[in-house]
Amino acid sequence: MPDTPMLDDAQALLQKANGGLPATPTRREVVQAGVGLGFAAATLPVAAQTVIHTPSEGLVAGTVQIPVGDFQMPAYRAMPQGGGARPVVLVISEIFGVHEHIADVARRFAHQGYCAIAPDLYKRQGNPAGYTDIGALMSELVSKVPDAQVMGDLDATVAWAKAQGQDTSRLGVTGFCWGGRITWLFAEHSPAVKAGVAWYGRLTGPTNPLQPRHPLDLVAELKAPVLGLYGGQDTGIPLDTVEAMKKALAAGNAAARDSRFIVYPDAPHAFHADYRPSYRQADAQDGWKQCLAWFKAHGVA
Repeated sequence: MPDTPMLDDAQALLQKANGGLPATPTRREVVQAGVGLGFAAATLPVAAQTVIHTPSEGLVAGTVQIPVGDFQMPAYRAMPQGGGARPVVLVISEIFGVHEHIADVARRFAHQGYCAIAPDLYKRQGNPAGYTDIGALMSELVSKVPDAQVMGDLDATVAWAKAQGQDTSRLGVTGFCWGGRITWLFAEHSPAVKAGVAWYGRLTGPTNPLQPRHPLDLVAELKAPVLGLYGGQDTGIPLDTVEAMKKALAAGNAAARDSRFIVYPDAPHAFHADYRPSYRQADAQDGWKQCLAWFKAHGVA
């Protein structure tokens, strides 16, 4: 696939990440370099003037393979160098998969002392990196990923982390957009989770055999408290669904009653995504502080 002007910002980002040395990847290399590398084609061009690059110095960071039965699932793992069991945070991607932004978030957690793992939960269904159209990505790939498969893959990720000597008794989960919804679901599914942080994940909507229930349907079975970080200007997640979720949580079990929302009034969807025009620096930075504090308060740190 030939180079295009869409690469300009992505090349600038890669040059920045490369210590200022020239970076001249092809478009294919940018969008398909591997788990935790490049950006999905549907998100190009990235906003290189705002994108954050967290260094890997002092970390063990890169792709690992997690066995799920006979299947080997790629994941991006980042953790501090040196021995000792680290608390574990599962980082669940947006619809665009485990690209550079998600890997960067994992490195941010690693610098806070966590073993952060971002599994490639779409691997069986395809590769989101090459899609240029978000509608096609949703209909042809994302909608075909069963919730039950995702829960099993996350269980396998936790088992793998434990086998690697990490401290899964201090387990957190966080996710963005698609991953925000999955965060709520996994906090209901797994008794091992201590706390979750859901960034603008859908709370309700149509159901089907692959996605039979949504977070609003699972409040009574929630096993860990979740902090919801949402945007007041998110046109895809109406505030009335947030209010409905708040009401259901208030009437739920202990984990539900301990859950809460922070709504940033002027923030759109994906306000944490620093590589996109939707990024809102102040809200993203506050959300990150709230996320770390939530995990600390609930025994993950």
